[in-house]
Amino acid sequence: MVARAVGTQRQPGIDWSKGAGIVDGRIVPIAEARLPVTDWGFARSDVTYDVVHVWKGAFFRLDDHIARFQASAKALRLTIPFDAAGLKRELAALVARTGLKDAYVAMIVTRGNPEPGKPRHPKYCVNRFIAYALPFVWVMPEDMQARGAHLIVARTPRIPVECVDPTVKNFHWGDLTRALFEASDAGADNAVLLDREGCVTEGPGFNVFAVRDGKVVCPDRGALEGITRKSVFELCAELGIPCRAGRLHVDELRAADEIFTSTTAGGIMPVSRLDGRIYGNDRPGPVSAKLRALYWKKHQEGWHATPIRYG
Repeated sequence: MVARAVGTQRQPGIDWSKGAGIVDGRIVPIAEARLPVTDWGFARSDVTYDVVHVWKGAFFRLDDHIARFQASAKALRLTIPFDAAGLKRELAALVARTGLKDAYVAMIVTRGNPEPGKPRHPKYCVNRFIAYALPFVWVMPEDMQARGAHLIVARTPRIPVECVDPTVKNFHWGDLTRALFEASDAGADNAVLLDREGCVTEGPGFNVFAVRDGKVVCPDRGALEGITRKSVFELCAELGIPCRAGRLHVDELRAADEIFTSTTAGGIMPVSRLDGRIYGNDRPGPVSAKLRALYWKKHQEGWHATPIRYG
C-alpha cells in the first residue's frame, strides 16, 4: 500500500528545478529518489513504465499515457496503487513541486520483492510505485532535428515480439543499447532496428516513418504504439496526408522520399541521412517539416493539454 505522495516542505538549499521523485509516498529531491538494489525491477528488469512530457506548464496527452501505463502493468501482472485520477494527482503534485514548465515525467511500477517468508516467485512480490520529473529531455537535440538526424540501420536485430512484447513498455534495452553503440561507431546520431524478416521495427525510444509519393507509413508490428505516433496519424488526417501502419521493409525505407521519427521526448523529428545516403537536400523533407511545425504549433495552442496548477 503506497500513501498519497506528500512532499516535504520547501527547504533552503534544495534546488527543486533539478527534478524530484515520488518514493514511498513522499516527494523528494531527485538526488534522493532511489530504488533498493534488491528490487526485481532492477535485478530482473521486471518493471513497466511510461513517460509523459510537460510543455509550457501542461501535460501533453496525459490520459493516453496513463491508459497505456495501466495496460502495460496489467499485461505484466503488476499492480499500480492508484487509479487514473490518482495518478493524475500524483504526477501533477510532483511537477508542481519542481516548478518545471517543460519536463520529462516518468511513472514506474516495479515487481518489488517477495514478502518475508514467501517463495521467490513474482506472484508473492509487493510491487513498488515510483515517479520522477526532470527538465525536458530531447532524444535528438533541436539543432540535430533542424538539420535532420543521421541514422543507420543497425546490424543488431530487435528482440522478437514472441520474447518481449514491444507494445508493453519495458526496460529490455540490450538490443537498443547495442544499436546505439553501432551508430556511434559509424559516426551517426542514432539507429533503426529491423526484425528477422528485414522489416523496420523502431529505434531506441522512437517510432519510425517513411514518406513515399506523399504518403506516410510506419511499422505495424515490432514497435511500441507510441503516443506521439498516434499524434502523427491525427496531424496527417488534419493535413489530408494519407497515413497508415503496415509492414515496412528496410528496402522501402531506404527508397523513401523522406524519413522521420517520433517520440514523447522530442516530438516529430526529421531524418536527413540513412546509412550515409542523403535524402532531399540533406535537410528535413517538406512533409516531415510540415508535420513537425504543426505539432509544435498545436502544442502552443493547448492541443491535448492538461494544465498544471503551480503553488
